[in-house]
Amino acid sequence: MTTSPDLPRALESLRPALLRFAALQLRNDSLAEDVVQDTLIAVLEKPERFAGESSLRTYVTGILKHKIIDALRGARREVRIEAEDGQSDADAIDALFKPDGHTVDMPRQWGDPGAALEQKDFFRVLELCLERLPPRNARIFMMREWLELDTDEICKELGISSSNAWVMLYRARIQLRECLDLNWFGNRTR
Repeated sequence: MTTSPDLPRALESLRPALLRFAALQLRNDSLAEDVVQDTLIAVLEKPERFAGESSLRTYVTGILKHKIIDALRGARREVRIEAEDGQSDADAIDALFKPDGHTVDMPRQWGDPGAALEQKDFFRVLELCLERLPPRNARIFMMREWLELDTDEICKELGISSSNAWVMLYRARIQLRECLDLNWFGNRTR
């Protein structure tokens, strides 16, 4: 898809909904604004990536979700240091360390790297299972569970009735469960 003059206008019309979604997730209006801006810039810089297989709103929301996840991960890594009244920033930083250079407070445990790798493997298997679904069932599952679109939005996007949507979603869930039973839970040592 080449950049059309309508793309910036279309993105601008989506901006308020994207901001509401980002602010709800991040609970920080300034950070939400930054994330939405990054999303819109990403779409404008590479408009050819939008293949038109979904609505522009669905496509942009997918990018926004990844930007929000990145922002949440980044916020967990940052430690905010605030100086107390009459204390300089340098003194606030120095208060975090003992005279020998060691930290006053021990860092938190980082978790179990094995569990993180196992979770990553699970999502790889889930992705393979999604690829085995009929395309429409996989799409409706992702729209509902990943993009968190409501039934009315999904039905409008796909041009189907709500009962048809629920049947397709049910079938997708059953097929995913069977695939995960065979390819994930069945192969695990207990």
